[in-house]
Amino acid sequence: MKFICAQNELATNLSLISRAVPSRPTHPVLANVLLSADEEQQQVSLTAFDLSLGIKTSFAAKVETSGTLTLPAKLFNDIISRLPEGEVTLDDERPSTGEDSATEAGILATITSTSGRYEVRGMSAEEFPALPTISEGQTVQLPAEALMQGLHGTLFATSGDETKQVLTGVHLIVHADSLEFAATDGHRLAIVETINETEDSDDEAEPDEDAEELEVTVPARALRELDRIVGMHEGHEPISLNFDPGQIVLELGGFRLTSRTLEGQYPAYSQLVPRSFERQVTVERRQLLSALERIGVLADRKNNIVKFSIDQEKQMLSLSVEAADVGSGRESMSAQITGESLDIAFNVKYAMESLKNISATEIIIKLNSATSPVVLSPLTGVKMTHLIMPVQMRG
Repeated sequence: MKFICAQNELATNLSLISRAVPSRPTHPVLANVLLSADEEQQQVSLTAFDLSLGIKTSFAAKVETSGTLTLPAKLFNDIISRLPEGEVTLDDERPSTGEDSATEAGILATITSTSGRYEVRGMSAEEFPALPTISEGQTVQLPAEALMQGLHGTLFATSGDETKQVLTGVHLIVHADSLEFAATDGHRLAIVETINETEDSDDEAEPDEDAEELEVTVPARALRELDRIVGMHEGHEPISLNFDPGQIVLELGGFRLTSRTLEGQYPAYSQLVPRSFERQVTVERRQLLSALERIGVLADRKNNIVKFSIDQEKQMLSLSVEAADVGSGRESMSAQITGESLDIAFNVKYAMESLKNISATEIIIKLNSATSPVVLSPLTGVKMTHLIMPVQMRG
């Protein structure tokens, strides 16, 4: 194998796949990145796989000799990321001295840049497991912008507790004309509905109501990587989603991400959202978030609880924290309030994370009582529902 490429191109693609390299590999080759050079297509691909999440990227390069090999991912990435900008040559061909290209210690790859030369020992590509493929199953095209909106509005609410299994992912339902995302960790719930329409679709065409609905729960870890990849990708082409029970494959341009799906019945989350509300507060999102960030300093020292005082007569929303032996804090802001006044308390972390993941200038807070679920939604834009359970106030 021998190819020449730009240092920044190689470094960027190595960074993209690095999250799929396991920190504690069950087999030595899984700590490596698979390199494949194609002379005919003049492309190089990089692959990392931890047997659950797999990421493959491809980019253009000057390939002089096709071939495959694997190199230690961390060492390879550390070297390439520190090289100066310019051309980088990777070559695993050995001089014709009677030696094989693979030594007793393994394959030896030479990396040459404008600043110097490095040799790194690797392993045969034959030992690297193949990424899963889906020959049969459902395939849909998803608009990248709608997918990003859904992920940004729900990923934060997934559970980090691996024992909760299905709650560690985002539940995705693909309808004929819309996408529905949902995530919950048992304490809060986030639902986002976006339009399922790609730029290539015919604007006058009616959605296929008879199309089979796709429903799948994807691990948050895989979706965070997809979000990162889409965010770095230039262009607006749709994302191809291939799905069969137990496995999902997402493709965009030269990127391919594979992940296992989460098995089990996802909670009937729509039943948790109240159908009507007695009170409503409309407030500027950034102002409320900034106030929570300031007053949350005191809440962190006590029990993470902040009290919301809704004053219908004065049209004011006040936040307060009473931290014994530490101090207290109070902030107030104007708001549009309908319904009777109410005092209610929240976990400050949950309230702040919802506000950070709602992309709107103003938000609506819908309430019934101090002990019933509360819903936060953007005043305009994407249809988004963030449900938070209040906490009980002493006294």
